Amino acid sequence: MSGVKYVSEVKVEPVEGKIRHAYLPVQDDPVVFGVHSEVAEHYGVSPEDVEPYDTTLDYVVAAAGG
Repeated sequence: MSGVKYVSEVKVEPVEGKIRHAYLPVQDDPVVFGVHSEVAEHYGVSPEDVEPYDTTLDYVVAAAGG
């Protein structure tokens, strides 16, 4: 087996509540993650009380579908 070909260097910073910024290798601006709808409810947050953002789960599903 050959050596490691690529290491993804990603930094994730908490912002406030369930909101996080993810700094990805190619994009200059951070990706904003948070919660919405049923995901917010799962974490005990009222969807009406938070600004909705895509979740990390949304990104994983999109990546797997691509």
